[in-house]
Amino acid sequence: MRQTQQTTLTPRAWGELFLLALIWGAVFLAARLALDEVGVLTAVAHRTFWAALVLWGVVLIARFPVPRDPAIWVGFFGMGLLNNVLPFTLLNWSQLHIESGLTSIFNATTAIFGVLVAALFFADEKLSLRKLIGVGLGFFGVATAIGLDALRSFDLTSLAQLAAIAATLSYALAGVWARKRLGGLAPPVAAAGMLTMSALMALPAAWIVDGPLQINLSATTWGALAYMAVIATAGAYLLYYRVLAMAGSGNLMLVTLLIPPFAIVLGAVVLKESLPPNAFAGFALLALGLVILDGRLITRLCKR
Repeated sequence: MRQTQQTTLTPRAWGELFLLALIWGAVFLAARLALDEVGVLTAVAHRTFWAALVLWGVVLIARFPVPRDPAIWVGFFGMGLLNNVLPFTLLNWSQLHIESGLTSIFNATTAIFGVLVAALFFADEKLSLRKLIGVGLGFFGVATAIGLDALRSFDLTSLAQLAAIAATLSYALAGVWARKRLGGLAPPVAAAGMLTMSALMALPAAWIVDGPLQINLSATTWGALAYMAVIATAGAYLLYYRVLAMAGSGNLMLVTLLIPPFAIVLGAVVLKESLPPNAFAGFALLALGLVILDGRLITRLCKR
């Protein structure tokens, strides 16, 4: 799908952008609730398998053509690994050791890594001075959120923080892979193919690591898994491409800034989490870095 740039958001676009941020913000809470009863890879397997089924239903109802070229399915495999299996696993595991709200803050570095990785792989994505300043502020924000104590003494919490950051690097690499291998496909088809390959990787891995999938789970766990798969994955992918078409890729980056507040509030209300002041300071610096990366606010201020 061609990504357009739009500088003005309609009220409807703002509403759907906030809805997408709420959906993805709440997935951190849902994942943490599910992990009380199922293993990390089992949660990934449930999320990808049920989401794939839902999206194939959309593809069949809409009568989109199903790709038959093996090269496209190789593309789905790489995308499933980089955009689902690796980041979902890393983020799930990190939430066992750090707060869900803090995990969402680290997740916001996806845009920072996206700029760096794109500059490495694409000639038309060179790093300007503005982008370098934005990236630098973003990484300074991450270091602030981690905290000096974690930087001085490496422990399980530090490893969990690094795992969350590694997940965002995987997302950034997925963006490069999609641009190189999956251009021109209808979004529901691309998402369904990617999630199918994700499930084919996650299901056997979960069986080996966590044991056979259990169905005698609590209502809370099933509700969390259903939310992760149906709403936060299948539904969110469809909403993502809808907002992309409506608002453009530049405006869509705003969702990166909107997710952590939702995740932090839900973690505080439901899980009774509290984040240290350095986490909020780090997010503020990261947000400033993302605003500079976007560039439009700076352009408007310079015109005044």
